[in-house]
Amino acid sequence: MIVAIIDLGTNTSNLVVARLNSHDIEIRFQGKEYVRLGDYKITENMISPEAIQRATASVERQVATAKEWNAGKIRIIATSAVRHASNQKEFITAIRQKTGLETEIIDGEREATLIYYGVKLAMGSLPETSAILDIGGGSNEIIICENGNMHWKGSYPSGMSRVINSFPISDPITRSEAITLTDYFNSVHREAFDQCRNYGVKTLIGCSGAFNTLADIIDQVNPEEKFRSAKEITISDFENVHRKIVASTHRDRAEMIGMDPVRTDLIVPAMILSCAFIENTGISKILQTSYALREGILFEMINS
Repeated sequence: MIVAIIDLGTNTSNLVVARLNSHDIEIRFQGKEYVRLGDYKITENMISPEAIQRATASVERQVATAKEWNAGKIRIIATSAVRHASNQKEFITAIRQKTGLETEIIDGEREATLIYYGVKLAMGSLPETSAILDIGGGSNEIIICENGNMHWKGSYPSGMSRVINSFPISDPITRSEAITLTDYFNSVHREAFDQCRNYGVKTLIGCSGAFNTLADIIDQVNPEEKFRSAKEITISDFENVHRKIVASTHRDRAEMIGMDPVRTDLIVPAMILSCAFIENTGISKILQTSYALREGILFEMINS
């Protein structure tokens, strides 16, 4: 069976087309479009009229692409920007009118579970006590796991699109602004940091956009040129990129090899959050994976 998943996130709409066998997944196509559901209206928990137009046009194109790949089943999954939007009914109605398909709006707990499944698909049983961190535009998901089991999970509506629309961030960010963001992340994610310490987590598994960009900058490759199951990132390499990003201007970042244009501004608070996570939990090992929510849905489909 050939299936397509459209992961309609706060910043991008991500399409994956895959052939599913009984216990096997063959990725046929992957693509993404920048939709910016989390634009200037995100702090009001609204999807702007412009964002609705961008997203419906994008999803319509991605549905057409999925059909070109002979997808027999197409699922549209919406996350933080849509689940918190007061006008979500208007939005999903617009998607239905354009595509004839329903949109599945998932809550944060389910999003965290699906992200875990995606990472498990990439890395197997995950024997070490690890914390998975998915930094999104609308929300951040943190999952603690070991030996193929989830010990704890949490979802926080503190994604990077919400942050850059809620906090003043200069170009480049000032020291006081960076401290304000660090204090904010420490406060919002305190429970997760405490749980990481309680479980003795030493390995951080970073997935999705910010960590993909981090790995691309380290590898000096074009944005998302590599689709990685697992890449180890040394603490030293992380610290070097962190310092470079925090000291940079928008123009500096736009010219960096590996910088995804979608993340040119979002990467600054994302690196500050990642640094806060490491400092609060005593992380000594970092792994990056390109697998996340949409691969988790595929994993769930072949194991259901």
